[in-house]
Amino acid sequence: MKNTTVQIAYPAEKLDAIRQYMGKKGASLDAELGEALTRLYEKHVPRDVREFLETRDAAQTDKPRRPRPAARAPASMTEPNSRHIDAAASTVSAATGRQEPQE
Repeated sequence: MKNTTVQIAYPAEKLDAIRQYMGKKGASLDAELGEALTRLYEKHVPRDVREFLETRDAAQTDKPRRPRPAARAPASMTEPNSRHIDAAASTVSAATGRQEPQE
């Protein structure tokens, strides 16, 4: 599943104290908050909804992604064709009224 960021307002002095004392014990605020959110999720989200989300997530990760085909230039741009070149030269000649040398 895609993660998102959660923001909450909390008194700065209390948060600093939490970080200070958790740091002394080698605990991680992010890890413990993540565990608390997991407990809230399990407590409040019905089991069948959790199972549905887990099944959907597993199906999305198991599904192989097809690579997108590379964009291809039209054949007229990649493969010179003498008819296109001749047609373009005659159009220029007709527009300018000048005769182009023939090869």
